[in-house]
Amino acid sequence: MMTSPTAGFALARQLQSREGAPLGDLFSFVSGLYFRGKLTYARRFARPPDPEDPIIAGGVLVITPSAGLRAADTPVTVESFQGFARTDVDARNAAYRTPLEQSSKALHAAIGPDCEVVLLGSIASGKYVDLLMPIFGERLMFPPRFVGRGDMSRGGLMLRCVEASEELDYVPLAGAVRHGQRPPRLEPTTTKATKITKDTKAE
Repeated sequence: MMTSPTAGFALARQLQSREGAPLGDLFSFVSGLYFRGKLTYARRFARPPDPEDPIIAGGVLVITPSAGLRAADTPVTVESFQGFARTDVDARNAAYRTPLEQSSKALHAAIGPDCEVVLLGSIASGKYVDLLMPIFGERLMFPPRFVGRGDMSRGGLMLRCVEASEELDYVPLAGAVRHGQRPPRLEPTTTKATKITKDTKAE
């Protein structure tokens, strides 16, 4: 859909242009609610020590399959997008692992000793945790309310937090329980609506 020459929607046309499309917008389209929740939450609650530092990227960084950590507004071209699709997100894959380790080490040096790094991606598998933990150590945090939740549930939870202006609590990933029973389903959101009725009168 994104790379088809016949694609008519705006984001595809933007991706296929010389300038490219923002990384965050592309991942939100591909991953739907899950990534949209993460990106919206991160933009709302990130508090970076130096928002102007290009390495810190305003406090919102995206884990890419083949380019390590990148700012959410990084422009992505079709060539880069296809490179993402060809790369397995697996800690044993050097094409994924090496850029992530290098960019994480640069981030670690840039944020200083008092800044925490919050992982909003999957914490159940090792594809992120096993690579980030040796670099950030005790400063690598996550929301314990993620435990037991699937992708869509985490995305919905984060969107609800943004709507309520309530930030999640965080705990260090080191030594934390990362697997558990599925929590109760999220309560459905309520939509406010105005009902308009029309009175009729017989002539």
